[in-house]
Amino acid sequence: GAAEADAAPEEEKTDFDVQLKEVGSQKIPVIKEVRAVTGLGLKEAKEKVEGVPTVIKEGVPQEEADKIKEQLEAVGAVVEIL
Repeated sequence: GAAEADAAPEEEKTDFDVQLKEVGSQKIPVIKEVRAVTGLGLKEAKEKVEGVPTVIKEGVPQEEADKIKEQLEAVGAVVEIL
């Protein structure tokens, strides 16, 4: 049936989303990192940080997702790669 045609076979995931789950105690350094990672302006980055849980970056390779996670965790944020 049509439903079976839509179901993609299980592939190795190549694109990941980086989700900010918790900001931690130091919001300003987290906002700065979000700006650096996303290229957003101050207002947009602040809105993302204040709207946790929120996806910071979508569809990035595993290596980039790990790097972003590391950068954000270094300033006290809790990050999950989806």
